[in-house]
Amino acid sequence: MNEQIRHKLALLPDQPGCYLMKDKNGTIIYVGKAKILKNRVRSYFTGSHDTKTERLVQEINDFEYVVTESNTEALLLEINLIQKNKPKYNIMLKDDKSYPFIKVTKERYPRLIITRKVLKDGALYFGPYPDVRAANETKKVLDRLFPLRKCGPSQKRPCLYYHLGQCVCPYVHDTDPKEYQKIVDQVKHFFHDGHVDILKDLQEKMAAAIDTLSFERAAELRDQIQAIDTVMIRQKMTLTDLMDRDVFGYSVDKGWMCVQVFFIRQGKLIEREVSLFPFYNEAEEDFLTFVGQFYQKNEHFIPKEVFIPQHIEAEPLEALLATKVLQPQRGDKKKLVDLATKNAHIALAQKFALIERTEERTIGAIDRLGEAMGIPAPYRIEAFDNSHIMGTDPVSAMVVFVDGKPFKDDYRKYKIRTAQGGDDYGSMQEVIYRRYSRVLKESLPFPDLIVIDGGKAQVGAAQEVLHDQLGIDIPVAGLVKNNKHKTSELIFGEFLDPIHLERNSVEFFLLQRIQDEVHRFAITFHRQLRSKNSFASRLDDIAGLGPKRKKELLKQFKSLKKIEEATIEELQQVGLPRPVAETLYQTLHAQKATDKQE
Repeated sequence: MNEQIRHKLALLPDQPGCYLMKDKNGTIIYVGKAKILKNRVRSYFTGSHDTKTERLVQEINDFEYVVTESNTEALLLEINLIQKNKPKYNIMLKDDKSYPFIKVTKERYPRLIITRKVLKDGALYFGPYPDVRAANETKKVLDRLFPLRKCGPSQKRPCLYYHLGQCVCPYVHDTDPKEYQKIVDQVKHFFHDGHVDILKDLQEKMAAAIDTLSFERAAELRDQIQAIDTVMIRQKMTLTDLMDRDVFGYSVDKGWMCVQVFFIRQGKLIEREVSLFPFYNEAEEDFLTFVGQFYQKNEHFIPKEVFIPQHIEAEPLEALLATKVLQPQRGDKKKLVDLATKNAHIALAQKFALIERTEERTIGAIDRLGEAMGIPAPYRIEAFDNSHIMGTDPVSAMVVFVDGKPFKDDYRKYKIRTAQGGDDYGSMQEVIYRRYSRVLKESLPFPDLIVIDGGKAQVGAAQEVLHDQLGIDIPVAGLVKNNKHKTSELIFGEFLDPIHLERNSVEFFLLQRIQDEVHRFAITFHRQLRSKNSFASRLDDIAGLGPKRKKELLKQFKSLKKIEEATIEELQQVGLPRPVAETLYQTLHAQKATDKQE
């Protein structure tokens, strides 16, 4: 197993999807599916295998994966990818059978049938469904719910299904086509989320059957519910209109963009392409530029439709590509865009995680950062950030990075004691003094670099305490954010001038991680404190409600909102006397009414 595979195995998601094994030439040699990608793909590289699998594993030089929303979708995508790539280790199905669809025919009196062929005949197709038995079971349910015709024009008397309530025999009774169409519309509604109401009804009937000990009837209803659940999973891997499309999704983080393109051919998702690159403009603008260059530079086939996310301006692309550029608002087409976006997000996260695991990402980044700042390599970095809202519940936090990696055992939280309101300068002085006076007192390790999340004022506050009050000489730098609250520049030195770092360099990425981590740690602590104080303050003035009873309330109801929703009787069940429960109920509801008026 090479080092690249070892790192990628550690980052696999615990979600369903398909995986593509590649040899040293980049050729796909095996396609598989998994309910949990992490477990299945790892299994190839652990334990013992039979001869055939060993031969496959020996040829694997890399792998990719595509995340899906369900195991059913993974199965359909696997079939498409095998048919497209014909990997040598996959067993090719000799009959190359297709999967079933439920079809509402286009006739004077439409019928409901199961078919394996999708034609452009004006009919409605729902699917595909990999489980034929479930499709048949669902059709049986639909036949009982919606009595579409089972007989032909030559029928002279009501058929057997008529007597079972499963056919209206429209030719026998000369049914008005408009009235018949109402039944067809109900079937359409079933396939567009109307099945939820039917499932609820079946579940209620199953519960009633269990209560009356009618277990055979309950088992029948259970099978119907499972059949509908299986068949009604939204299939995004195959669309029934047989059209060629390209589906774009993208994700951005830390100055990098990942774009995923799904290639839909004849309605089937057969391939995807992944691009990762640093971007410097607005994300939406650089995404548009990428799509335009994608078709021009790479000379890709331009399909009849191109799908892009909703918030992107479509008109420039339509003019450039001379094809339909659509932004699906709902349904399976939108879910395809969402799935491409989800995979882009996962690929980008994997890129950063892989970088983090390399020596260049850690020790190499430290060495380069030290060179850029003109100081020895800062193997231990301590970073600080303040958090408050309009001066209330002010806190500060410190995170520690050792050898370029978070060292969470040394993380610290601070409640601000002396600084008033939103005084960031005073808060920083207090926290720096508390931290490093303790370092001196307890002989704790000194950092090689202190990083302050803030500008010149905050850095100056830290330097004043360290140099003037504690007599400590440690380099102090500031991380300044831009107007989008993203890492912008590092300031350091006697005049706190900006240090030039390339945005796509590992040292800049290290600083981004440090700033993101200390901000996350500080704001999480602030939210916890604010939530606790908010809860306490609203209950403090209620007579008879001491610390023990407040603790029991929170233990039982989990949140103040749940306490507000509780009845007086439910409050009594926690152990509150009736008068205390009534006072609490009235106080919380009075406060709620006041909040609404404001």
